[in-house]
Amino acid sequence: MKPKKNPKIDVGRNSGIYFLLGINLMLLLTWQALEQKTYEREAVKKDYVEIAQEIEEDIPITNVNTPPPPPPPVELATPEIITVVEDKKDVEETVMESSETSQEEYIEKQEIVKIEDVIAVEEVEEEIEVAFAVVENVPVFPGCTGNNAELKKCFNDKVLAHVKKTFKYPVQAQELGVQGKVYVMFIVDSKGYISNIRTRGPDKYLETEASRIIDALPKMTPGMQRNRPVNVPYSIPITFKIDE
Repeated sequence: MKPKKNPKIDVGRNSGIYFLLGINLMLLLTWQALEQKTYEREAVKKDYVEIAQEIEEDIPITNVNTPPPPPPPVELATPEIITVVEDKKDVEETVMESSETSQEEYIEKQEIVKIEDVIAVEEVEEEIEVAFAVVENVPVFPGCTGNNAELKKCFNDKVLAHVKKTFKYPVQAQELGVQGKVYVMFIVDSKGYISNIRTRGPDKYLETEASRIIDALPKMTPGMQRNRPVNVPYSIPITFKIDE
């Protein structure tokens, strides 16, 4: 029995292929639509300015001020006749004397300065500074005795004991939780006093307290170099720590 339909003109034989092609085409168009970038257009407000043409009108002049008449000519006065009279009086000439003095007169009036009248100039002693580690005789802290090495050790121990005794933690630094190490540099001058205190630390409150501690050191026997009192610099670190 022969089939009624011709297989060559069967419409549905390639429907699967057309279906897949259609899906792929739709996906491609959808992807292109999603990837397309769009920008918002700002609303543009168009303002139209109408400028009315100004019409210049001719304003008629009603009042015309006539210029005043010129003033009458001024008659010139008759000049007076000047009579020349001869001066018969003799005029005495004034002789101008020179006020400059001669070189000989200036030398005679000049005062002679004696050598005895010159005030002697006082010599200013130069301040010599020698490091604590190399000075011949270190500054002596009150109560220290012994040789130079023992005096150095005693000086260090006494300064540390003074720091521990005088130490007070600043209230402001405690409230702020500030702590750290403050390096203090000072000089024991040629008269035994503490001078030129310099501090370097993490906070101004700690630096102020460290400076106060060192300033409270007692007067000492000054350091000696070649039997002459000298300035001796010294430095010490002071640690501020809050106990938790």
